[in-house]
Amino acid sequence: MDLSDWRERIDGIDRQMIDLLNERMQCAHEVGRIKKAAGKPIRDPERERDVFAKTKAYNQGLQGLMKDEALEQFYRLLIELTTNFECEES
Repeated sequence: MDLSDWRERIDGIDRQMIDLLNERMQCAHEVGRIKKAAGKPIRDPERERDVFAKTKAYNQGLQGLMKDEALEQFYRLLIELTTNFECEES
């Protein structure tokens, strides 16, 4: 494969990631709605720790190139964006 082939493959992966991120945001919208109805806070530090632990464990099982620190940084940003979205929606 040449450079353009690899870039095309990355573009396809990016589209899949966007689809999945939008699906995740839809789930977050529903979670936010349920939390609001139950009078629960949007932030849940215990759930966040659980997400970090699960994603790191999954990543380690893959033995991929993504470092745990980078993955946690990505998920911290994702959780922040999701939390902001849930706050806007409620």
